[in-house]
Amino acid sequence: MNGLMASSSVFLHRPVDSRLAFASRTSHNAGKCGNGRVSFMRIGTRRLPVVLSMTASVDSGDEVVKSVLPGNGISIMVNGCSGKMGKAVIKAADSAGVNFVPISFGSAGEDGQKVEVCGKEITVHGPAEREKVLSSVFEKHPELIVVDYTIPSAVNDNAELYSKVGVPFVMGTTGGDRDKLYETVEKAKIYAVISPQMGKQVVAFLAAMEIMAEQFPGAFSGYSLDVMESHQASKLDASGTAKAVISCFQELGVSYDMDQIQLIRDPKQQVEMVGVPEEHISGHAFHLYHLTSPDETVSFEFQHNVCGRSIYAEGTVDAVLFLAKKIRLKADQRIYNMIDVLREGNMR
Repeated sequence: MNGLMASSSVFLHRPVDSRLAFASRTSHNAGKCGNGRVSFMRIGTRRLPVVLSMTASVDSGDEVVKSVLPGNGISIMVNGCSGKMGKAVIKAADSAGVNFVPISFGSAGEDGQKVEVCGKEITVHGPAEREKVLSSVFEKHPELIVVDYTIPSAVNDNAELYSKVGVPFVMGTTGGDRDKLYETVEKAKIYAVISPQMGKQVVAFLAAMEIMAEQFPGAFSGYSLDVMESHQASKLDASGTAKAVISCFQELGVSYDMDQIQLIRDPKQQVEMVGVPEEHISGHAFHLYHLTSPDETVSFEFQHNVCGRSIYAEGTVDAVLFLAKKIRLKADQRIYNMIDVLREGNMR
């Protein structure tokens, strides 16, 4: 997709180059489980069991699987279509043959704007009459799934709207009150995929971290941790992915406060200090976690770098198709995350 690339790597050595300077930043709220951990694999305040198997599941819904392939009645409505992530999702969906409706929600200032993506003109509606508009779209497209890539401050209001109308959704937007988000969806009993990270390969890395935390608690007791994350300047909050990884390190025995995360948003620092390619300053996600033993004789470094948005857009389309299958099967479970999507094994 436009030559965008993604890379993920894990290093178990001290780099030749001098280490990045780490500094604390303002605290960012994070959704937590009852034990204080920011869990990536969670539903409400319940933690899901972690299994090593990622093989495809087998059920009696073979015909259902076939019926939710792209082009078989599923439609998506992408809220936040004027943003780069929203546009990337629409392009990925269009390439996969998934229909997208030419309507989207945005801010009051965007009301009435027209956004052209993949040769189709999308009308953006502001906050007024959103319920009426969404109800009308849902009536016209009964197998509609909303994809949300808006802003953190809109997460809870949007979830309330989707729940009230009864529209299933995929929430890719980070931030907001996550506990309230899950409570809203559980109360409405609608289907949803909620995930702070849509990149399938990054999700697999997160799953491995959670397995390690579950199996070897305290393994890194006494180690110090430095965390740096770099994203485009438009990302207002700290990385949900970073918080999830840090929570795993906390269970592994590392003492670390979320407000110690070094957020890099300055383009010059991103190029010179972090090593982000200039062409990807407007769209990237670089994460670095550096662990040091108490006597400083041992260090571990974990790094995952993503340039562009295609990895998230493709994962979002897989999440849409996954959710459509669960809806048609009338699955008992209603709320899912990307671990569930990966475990299903039916990705394109």
